[in-house]
Amino acid sequence: MPEPISAIWVDADSCPRRVREIIARAAERRRIRVYYLANREIPLPESPHVSMIVVSGDPEAVDARIVAEAPATALVVTRDIPLAAQLVERGLVVLNDRGEVFTAENVRERLSLRNFSKELRDAGLYRPAGDSHDHRAVQAFANALDRELQRRGAAG
Repeated sequence: MPEPISAIWVDADSCPRRVREIIARAAERRRIRVYYLANREIPLPESPHVSMIVVSGDPEAVDARIVAEAPATALVVTRDIPLAAQLVERGLVVLNDRGEVFTAENVRERLSLRNFSKELRDAGLYRPAGDSHDHRAVQAFANALDRELQRRGAAG
């Protein structure tokens, strides 16, 4: 059986408010630490289990800090696919804010699709639709977070 989740680390720069709130409530229920990392201060729910870490520097500084400091027993929430790929390689549980669990089986494919889309955008051949994070996406995230915390337990 895998080790229990010891903490939740959140790449918070682009994490929707509703998702941040769901994470904080789950941490409160399970009494585990949550670390929100961003390049700027972000409003967070009040909780003794929640910490805000402001990482100054270039936009990749948050990713570098998560890679360097998140323990193997952490659950990480990010929509950054290259970051997810690095973390999955280290064996961490990684979710995006829509409830997708990144695995060794799917993260390379997602990274390849992301890189291809970027090439199309850079060439002016593709413009992505707006990023709507609706109720279904929030519910899918809440379900996936609960499922992963149940599956791996919580070390709090």
